[in-house]
Amino acid sequence: MSMPLRLFGCLFGALAGLAAAGAPARPAARAAGSSGEVVRFTILYDNYVHQEGTKADWGFSCLVEGTEKTVLFDTGTRPDILNQNARALGIDWKRVDLVVISHIHDDHTGGLPAVLGEKPGIPVYYPASFPAEFRSRVEGLKGLARPVHGPIEICRNVRVTGEIGSAIIEQALMVDTAEGLVVVTGCSHPGIVTMLERAREVVDRPIRLVFGGFHLGGATDVQIGQILARFKELGVAECGATHCTGDKAIGAFKAAFGANFVPMGTGRVIQLPAF
Repeated sequence: MSMPLRLFGCLFGALAGLAAAGAPARPAARAAGSSGEVVRFTILYDNYVHQEGTKADWGFSCLVEGTEKTVLFDTGTRPDILNQNARALGIDWKRVDLVVISHIHDDHTGGLPAVLGEKPGIPVYYPASFPAEFRSRVEGLKGLARPVHGPIEICRNVRVTGEIGSAIIEQALMVDTAEGLVVVTGCSHPGIVTMLERAREVVDRPIRLVFGGFHLGGATDVQIGQILARFKELGVAECGATHCTGDKAIGAFKAAFGANFVPMGTGRVIQLPAF
């Protein structure tokens, strides 16, 4: 059945308004800033493949380099696939200094043994409301359990939002760059807009890029249109919706952002000037 005209008009208006008012098209891979350094984001685990030789699977993981410490955000579902993708991309787990877990679901925590098996003794930051079994699991893998309540800086220019939501508690990663704030989300169970609003409360800088799972598989066209309108109000310059976002919603974000939509997938690398 075709979309009712009124709903189509609502969604089309949001898409057209966001595309018209968005930032000028800029590539995700940027030259180094005045410091000569870049922050590098590498997608290690995702539902989609970007680089040949890597494998897609339901889950998400992203490596952040070029900051004071190298941070692994989420670990995907299966340690073997995470290891396979890391090898294909030339990633050595011994380079990882910190791990951040967005929420309790297995498709974000399952790969922990791959990392901690190679680099024991590193801190693992996770929402404090996780069950006690998760702390025992981290410590059993010889990681350092670091439960998080509110927003904290885990290394220079890198923060976590702290716990957001009620039914499924989640946190996002925030990386300050020379071009603005990058927000990385796992699944955005509390709502992607809520996650971005918290990020802006913690770091009052323009949102240069948000990417990760937005959990919109069941969202209506009206709801997606409202989210896009709020993205516009928040001044989000670039977007990379993936993982649990849903193909329909990903298509809507791609249409809205145009050249400022950043395709995701395993092996995708994004570079921005360091702050």
